[in-house]
Amino acid sequence: MRKIKIEKNYLKHAEGSCMFSMGETKVLCVASVEERVPPFVEKKGENYGWVTAEYSMLPRSCNERSSRNKLSNGGRAQEISRLIGRCLRAAVDLSKLGKRTITVDCDVIRADGGTRTASINGGFIALAAALQNLKKRKLINKIPVRDYVGAVSVGLYGGGKKILDLSAKEDNNAELDMNVVMTSKGNFIEIQGTAEGAPFSKKEMDDLLKMAYQGIKIVTSAQKKALGGL
Repeated sequence: MRKIKIEKNYLKHAEGSCMFSMGETKVLCVASVEERVPPFVEKKGENYGWVTAEYSMLPRSCNERSSRNKLSNGGRAQEISRLIGRCLRAAVDLSKLGKRTITVDCDVIRADGGTRTASINGGFIALAAALQNLKKRKLINKIPVRDYVGAVSVGLYGGGKKILDLSAKEDNNAELDMNVVMTSKGNFIEIQGTAEGAPFSKKEMDDLLKMAYQGIKIVTSAQKKALGGL
């Protein structure tokens, strides 16, 4: 597991924010609160809220500059944005959020593998910090978080060696790459796994999922320390 570093309340004006680092990957995660919900959420109830996310990479977060529009609006960015949103919604009881939307922006400052998992991990901290802010302002009575949510990558690399929290070099040359999102209690939210060459066995997958949970426990422990408990 690469070293985790968290700087909570990184931005002055945001309801919740943090700079989240996993090794050399660094993501700025910012939660913004609006006192309105999308039309399709209006129908779900008076106190029903919404959580969504947007993911982007800075043009020089990688080795060479990429177009800002491509990084923000491309298919990969949209797919990861939806992933982050799904995972963060799983962490919150939306029926107790109130008629408000929390948007979590995840901007990759520096990329070295695992940008989507780092975004989920930092995004949860920013979201929870925004909820702490709402409770402090007495806009909600209780922080409606079901559980802490963490994400990590696992894979097979270098002739079948099991790797936790892949760097860019390991990710680019992996025989299997899997992203796992779980709660601190060990319940799954999402699994994304692909064999880059030969198929992998169920035992290999089971071993990697066990490894992923060990990594996610490290992540959620760091989240708890940064947030001071919920």
